[in-house]
Parts: sequence; C-alpha cells; structure tokens
Amino acid sequence: MAYKITSQCISCNRCLSVCPTDAIKVTDGKHWIDPTLCTNCVGSAYSVPQCAAGCPTYDGCIPQSSDYWESWFTTYNRLVGKLTKKQGYWERWFDTYSEKFSSLKLTTVHN
Repeated sequence: MAYKITSQCISCNRCLSVCPTDAIKVTDGKHWIDPTLCTNCVGSAYSVPQCAAGCPTYDGCIPQSSDYWESWFTTYNRLVGKLTKKQGYWERWFDTYSEKFSSLKLTTVHN
C-alpha cells in the first residue's frame, strides 16, 4: 500500500527532502507520490514512512487504500469524528451564554 498526499498539503516541501526513495513529485504545484517508487520506507533505516512522519499537517500524507469502500469508510469515519467532536463545543457555548443571559434577566427583574 502506497501513501498519497491529500488536499490538506500546505506545500511546505518537507516530504521532498525526507523521502528516501524520491517517490514524491511536484506537478503544477501539487505534490503526489509515485506508487511505483514508494516502498513505505520498508527495508530502509526508518520504521515509519517518512512522508507521514515529516508532514506538519495531520492529514497531509496518508496511506492510500486500494479498496474503494475501505477508503470511503475511512473518510466517512474521519468526517463523522470531526463533527461529533464539535458537539461538546456547542454544548459548552450554549451553557455559558444561557447562564449569562439568565443571570442578566434575574438582575434586571430584581432591580
């Protein structure tokens, strides 16, 4: 399984310098990984793929699945995870502002 560079790439070119097989190419300003050259850093001095390890973004360089549905569910689960993490934020926001407005009402009613 080769790796792929996603739209999260910020074009920092860090991956170009860390790839031991020179599998990362730049075409029209977009980075991509040549799957015929990518070895996942297996058989090299590294225990993890260097493109993923050196990437400053979380999703800039990820494993590329050869199965369409596996890739689809991976993307789906990642997006659902991001949406559900936001739920706590909105609940805290609502609780904070509802307390402020309820205390405001109480002070204006009692005055």
